[in-house]
Amino acid sequence: MKRQPSRGRVALTTTVGQLTFPNPLMSASGTAGHGAELARYFDLSSIGAIVVKSLSAEPWAGNPAPRVHETAAGMINSVGLQGPGVEAWLHDELPALEAAGARVVASIWGHTVADYEKVALLLAGAAASVVAVEVNVSCPNLEDGRRMFAHSASATREVLEASAGCGRPRWAKLSPNTFEIVDIAAAARAGGADAVTLCNTMMGMVIDIEARRPRLGAKRGGVSGRGIHPIAVRAVYDVREAFGDLPIVGAGGVASGADAVEMLMAGANAVQVGTATFADPRALPRILSELTQWCDHHGVHDVRELIGAAQLPA
Repeated sequence: MKRQPSRGRVALTTTVGQLTFPNPLMSASGTAGHGAELARYFDLSSIGAIVVKSLSAEPWAGNPAPRVHETAAGMINSVGLQGPGVEAWLHDELPALEAAGARVVASIWGHTVADYEKVALLLAGAAASVVAVEVNVSCPNLEDGRRMFAHSASATREVLEASAGCGRPRWAKLSPNTFEIVDIAAAARAGGADAVTLCNTMMGMVIDIEARRPRLGAKRGGVSGRGIHPIAVRAVYDVREAFGDLPIVGAGGVASGADAVEMLMAGANAVQVGTATFADPRALPRILSELTQWCDHHGVHDVRELIGAAQLPA
């Protein structure tokens, strides 16, 4: 039966685990700074949440320049998780986010399990505006020869367990650079993750063929943007297919309302927008408007009707 237009009556509220958000659109960590940088372009309270750039317990200088390079379908970066440390963030950056009315998801990272435990404990006393903590396990594990935590089920579970001290729902941000992403998601859940974020960047490299040198100061980097969107959709679909009740936040190459619809249909409860904001800092409200218009045109009265729709039998 052909759906009739919903004539503007689209319910956008979604839930991620125990949390409710007014709509499913969020910023992606690492693409909008540590604070209220995007507030000059739109009302931060108008989107589901602001996910800040990953924080470590101590200040971290990051990687040598150059750090960012445009690719044919996105970008590659080796910023290296530069940040002020969580204590400075709580004092200097969080107040502006609170003043803007943002719902904040703090992202954390570390090189060791003890690092994650420390930064999580430092967040325990954060204001109520910090509604969740995204545990970025897609970074090198110095205790395991620089292998990513997110490439090991046991390491992922250990990190999630160690970060419980934050006292907030934890979302495990996983890497697409593994064929075992379903097993890793299961390990994150076993470690106490309330949700998983799928997914982080793909590993890549670009070379300056005139200089015969890598273009990035750290040589290798993470590829993001439109080019990885099908990879992220596949990751979301695979994990939703395996775990029907595990909350998922989809991320990767979302640049339009249609991209967000695709993520939701694959099984995401919410959708993060990252690289698109570099070209258009107003991308989030634009994509939210496009998502609403799509629902209205296709007779979708509640955005939750879309979640996992592609998983249903034809």
